[in-house]
Amino acid sequence: MVTLLWILSLAALGLTFWAQFRVKGTFRKWAQEPASSGLTGAEVARRILDSNGLYDVAVEPVPGELTDHYDPIHRVVRLSEPVYYDSSIAAISVAAHECGHAIQHKEAYGALVLRHRMFPVVNFASSVAPFLLMGGIFLHMLNLFALGVVFFSAAVAFQLVTLPVEFNASSRAKQIMVREGFIRNLEERGVSKVLNAAALTYVASALYALLELFRFVAMLVVSQNDD
Repeated sequence: MVTLLWILSLAALGLTFWAQFRVKGTFRKWAQEPASSGLTGAEVARRILDSNGLYDVAVEPVPGELTDHYDPIHRVVRLSEPVYYDSSIAAISVAAHECGHAIQHKEAYGALVLRHRMFPVVNFASSVAPFLLMGGIFLHMLNLFALGVVFFSAAVAFQLVTLPVEFNASSRAKQIMVREGFIRNLEERGVSKVLNAAALTYVASALYALLELFRFVAMLVVSQNDD
């Protein structure tokens, strides 16, 4: 059982790397396709936020590639420089997605609220869990390992809650882009490609974490049976 879960975990890890490679490739492909609106990612973000009454949410550029995110604490949509300054299909898709999170925040979208409340606990649990798991293994302390499994399960739960948040933000983004005329019919395919590739990374990460949790639980059960 443990061996099978090892194999599945390695397969899921491979899927995670492939998903990251795909999202970068997809972004770069559609970054070469200019949007018919001619709007940059920053301009699209500003228009979406303003049309939803989020005048106090700033839009700022940040260094790096695919470093885009919404900061709910400071209420800022931060866009990577290739997204902020560019007017490609990829750029406006990512910008609209991040604005989707800002709208979720405004509307107190259930899954997002839950994720925000979980974050402090999960941040601590995910940093401690590896030490508890390794300590339990090397010190042969079953109770310590079991505590590590509990902490790790919190991190897995956080990743699972993240999935509906990301899918909902992408759905909102596409609907808004069509409604506001930021894209035309032929451009919807590119938007879907970009958003789906990004979503795949979250699915792959959640699957890997879930399989790792199953592996740890199986190890715990086997150890208890041996005792």
